[in-house]
Amino acid sequence: MSSLLPNRPSPQQSLTWMTAAQGEALSAAETTAYRLGSGPGGWVERLGEDVIISYKSDAALAELLQGLAVQCAAYGWQARRVFARFMPTKNAERVSPVLHNGDATLPLTTVVTEAGIRYGLDMGAGYSHGLFLDQRLNRARLRAMKPKRLLNTFAYTCSFSVVAALAGAETLSVDLSRKSLDRGRHNFELNEIAETGHRFVVDDTMELLPKLAARGEQFDAIVLDPPTFSRSANGRRWQVEQHFEDLLGAALEVAAPKCAILLSTNCTKFDTATLERRARWCAKARRRTADYEKPVAPPDFPPGHGATTLWMMVR
Repeated sequence: MSSLLPNRPSPQQSLTWMTAAQGEALSAAETTAYRLGSGPGGWVERLGEDVIISYKSDAALAELLQGLAVQCAAYGWQARRVFARFMPTKNAERVSPVLHNGDATLPLTTVVTEAGIRYGLDMGAGYSHGLFLDQRLNRARLRAMKPKRLLNTFAYTCSFSVVAALAGAETLSVDLSRKSLDRGRHNFELNEIAETGHRFVVDDTMELLPKLAARGEQFDAIVLDPPTFSRSANGRRWQVEQHFEDLLGAALEVAAPKCAILLSTNCTKFDTATLERRARWCAKARRRTADYEKPVAPPDFPPGHGATTLWMMVR
């Protein structure tokens, strides 16, 4: 199977498709999960042998399907299966992707690679399949940093923990969902990483951080990628706009000197400048100093697509 869908003018000018050079670079890097095409109404992603289309309306789905068909016909590429995922305006209305075409008898689980690292995906486990593709370069950067101790909050399926562990770090992965952390353990198994030195803790990050500080734990890398909104099992309400400073402030209490903190959010009210301004205020309040670095976005993600991220390099 061809590893890419080269750039080709879309029948809908609003859609942007991956270029040949981008696809060749990803293939050479042993990466089989990436964004194929993007538009205002949604996007198309390759996940190994499969494709998932995320769409905001029926018209957008039709446009994305038509564009994908043109690319496939022109370059002889054919996905094993195509899944479709509607993106509602309310989180409560989110459901798992549905099979649009392909063999319905195949398992809903699959494995993809990113820089040769294996990640398990599950199309039947909920709205998200298991890997946030827009964080690819941040994962690569964390691995290159070779941290000694990583704190991965809101860890989901623990992809950042995997790359840190492969670089030799001890890791602490924290999430409210036991199922997500079990999938994180599976990602460790896929990469033949023993669990020795790696902790998976089901807990509320905001409740755990003070406990870590009280025990004197310190980390030289921290990932803060909270949801925009959530509610814990005990009813604790989380909203990133309201609680961002509380989160970062608590994280700074366990940040070692020269700690690298990844700040990330999908909240549309946060751009990079807002993220940096609020982080600077928080650092000043905690009497810490830091440098701030805006990551380069993955080339397959056009401007306006993907999470807003910022590296906070604590001095």
